[in-house]
Amino acid sequence: MAISSSTDLSAVPDTRKADISRHFSRSLDLIQARDVDPEQLYPPYNFSVPVDHFHNESRYEPHSDATFNLRYFFDASYYKEGGPVIVLQGGETDAAGRLPYLQKGIVYQLAKATGGIGVILEHRYYGTSFPTSDLSTANLRFLTTQQALADQAYFQQNVVFPGLEDKNLTAPGTPWIAYGGSYAGAFVAFMRTLYPDATWGAISSSGVTEAIYDYWQYYEPIKTYAPQECIQPTLKIINIADNILSSGDNSTISLLKSTFLLPNLTRADDFGSVISGPFSAWQSLNWDPSQSSPSFSYLCNNISSTSLLYPSTARLSNASTTLISAGGYANETTSLLPHMLNYIGYLNSTSISRCRGSSSQDSCFSSYPPYITYFDDRRLSNFDSISWPYQTCTQWGYYASGSGVPPSAGLPLLSRYVTPEYDSIFCNYAFNITTPPNVAEINQYGGFGITAPRLAIIGGQTDPWRPATPLADDAPTRTGSETEPVVLIEGAVHHWDENGVFPNETRVGYPPAAVVEAQSREVKAVMDWMVEFNAQKKSSSAVEGVGSGRVAEGRRQRYLLRPW
Repeated sequence: MAISSSTDLSAVPDTRKADISRHFSRSLDLIQARDVDPEQLYPPYNFSVPVDHFHNESRYEPHSDATFNLRYFFDASYYKEGGPVIVLQGGETDAAGRLPYLQKGIVYQLAKATGGIGVILEHRYYGTSFPTSDLSTANLRFLTTQQALADQAYFQQNVVFPGLEDKNLTAPGTPWIAYGGSYAGAFVAFMRTLYPDATWGAISSSGVTEAIYDYWQYYEPIKTYAPQECIQPTLKIINIADNILSSGDNSTISLLKSTFLLPNLTRADDFGSVISGPFSAWQSLNWDPSQSSPSFSYLCNNISSTSLLYPSTARLSNASTTLISAGGYANETTSLLPHMLNYIGYLNSTSISRCRGSSSQDSCFSSYPPYITYFDDRRLSNFDSISWPYQTCTQWGYYASGSGVPPSAGLPLLSRYVTPEYDSIFCNYAFNITTPPNVAEINQYGGFGITAPRLAIIGGQTDPWRPATPLADDAPTRTGSETEPVVLIEGAVHHWDENGVFPNETRVGYPPAAVVEAQSREVKAVMDWMVEFNAQKKSSSAVEGVGSGRVAEGRRQRYLLRPW
């Protein structure tokens, strides 16, 4: 199979070439001192795959016989004869951002433990891996999870790694172990069930295997696990706003908007989105400071304070007191007042004040046309604004709402004016899609109940995406085993097992014991999978799976949730 490299290997420093030609194995010094920019360690390569794997399906018409370059990175520093290939699926982002996991994260750990090769594989329509010349709606027809899964299967069955041309490392003769987090976590679980011969085992971390249109559950773990001195007043403040917006009292509605410094934001749903959206920052928390964002802590520290943190909001005290009473909390005006003023101050300092140079607040904060202009740029470089939004419109959904929260779940953390229809307004504007996404197309792959031999299910206890994973409270109960581990990491948010630190950086409690335990169980499982593979190979038993498993021939995006 043709492989083209995007790297001039003659320019690779001598320290990168070591004992074996090209970059197959690095010098001992480099292995011991890996704390450098991973993009300097791992050059990109390209592998040619078909644009269209499914010529028998009409939705991909007009079909294409062309190929395109799928980008990947690899590290063979730890490879030993007979070792596996550990492939991390990049998911809905530029795969270069996953390189730290090859350097010191889960891919590094698994490759080192098993004598394997570590690979980061990019998803079509992200980074530099594009099958079309632009991102016009017509050209996005090849952006489906089905096509991307076929890409990875094709890659695993045909790739020849530069510097290792004398070795056949393709599946099924070599065991391929797939890892992914979030969307990519669901992706690798699907690889294990749809292409079992090509994927000997898979680790699905925070894998969102259940596609959901109205994903009101997103904020429920945040309500439960975030500091309650922050959550409880916020629930009431959002409820006050919703109650006033639905009152029909235009005078009080006007007072609400002006008090929150949004007097010229026309629509109630836009207003509800702006004042309640920042809590999605919870997803960005991580045990590793280099991977974590301080935004949520900053938000909650502001709201939970009983002192006035923004002197400029003191002038809003009387108006806020009126609103608290009008919103149904007349007996809590004194206790809620500092929290509301601090929340207003926070919103102003982090978002609202930045709009002052614009022609209107609608132009800054509205999710309605003509203000959502970031979809107008269809160059490949704008994939971050186009590719995942398109996938949500067509197959995945995940439109967080406050409207969908049932009374039994208590008050919503997101305004009730934020509905799935509101969150998906852009689908019509950007892609001429007027119907909800076809989530059944994804859920046919297994959904909450997905299961397979040698499939590990990993999740975070406090992850806002857990309600869309096999570890959701409503999912079938899983017991797990040594070879199919099921691990719910205590206190963890989103795929916390993916990243790691260098050995000289470890200390007591860092990484957290629960993360270390999860990673250890993953390593143990993969080593057990290798024992099973070698035993089957030795006895000349058939590799598991029905059929060959080969690919059939044939301005502001505020709160659109992205698993990452």
